[in-house]
Amino acid sequence: MTQISDLVGKTALVTGGSRGIGREIALELARRGADVAINYFRNGAPARETIGELERLGRHAIAIKANVAEPERVTELFDRIGREFGGLDILVNNAASGVQKPAIELEPRHWDWTMNINTRGPWLCARAAVPLMEGRNGRVINISSLGAQRVMSDYASVGISKAALEALTRYLGVELASRGIRVNCISGGLVRTDALDHFEEADDMMDAALRDTPAGRMVTANDIARVVAFLASDASEMIVGQTIVVDGGMGLVWRTG
Repeated sequence: MTQISDLVGKTALVTGGSRGIGREIALELARRGADVAINYFRNGAPARETIGELERLGRHAIAIKANVAEPERVTELFDRIGREFGGLDILVNNAASGVQKPAIELEPRHWDWTMNINTRGPWLCARAAVPLMEGRNGRVINISSLGAQRVMSDYASVGISKAALEALTRYLGVELASRGIRVNCISGGLVRTDALDHFEEADDMMDAALRDTPAGRMVTANDIARVVAFLASDASEMIVGQTIVVDGGMGLVWRTG
């Protein structure tokens, strides 16, 4: 299969890029020619492994530790990007966290933690990215989930934060379009990653998703990554402030039992 090279000469930052969907996004952007920085919060070992894979693809790659919910760390993160790459073309706000509890059992600290990582973090990162993107046809791509529009068990804090992220996408999309920066969002279906292990009914969720997906198979991390790459390319020039659903049609199916 012919390798697409539509991102040659571009520089990307993928937050939460050391594992799971973020890792696959970083690799897909690199396969298409981009140099890639990944951000991680706690565990450096997966980040180092991912950097090794990116470098084997022939790309300049770095890993930067930072909590994207903290303004000072975000400033340091983007200062490092500016020094290392001289600018930024693609920002993928993928880092996410949350507390799996019913809404009425959440404590304020659970709410604040989830909102700060999943909504404030992307806002801080997008704001910091603008000076590095101007004049470069920059792209900001936020990663949401079906829980932003559908109710999932014990998903209140994450689902609400992702709904806010989709609203942020619309506001930033309009605000930054005149500066040549395109902001969009991807809402992904259920993907088998380590994050799913936090759900007690993970296996049942996977079985139901497979049963309910008209496309006949589960969404993969690479399915998400390839849509990210499209939104990062010049082909997406006239897509502004949109949330694109990548779920194989699962969200369209109404089940009565």
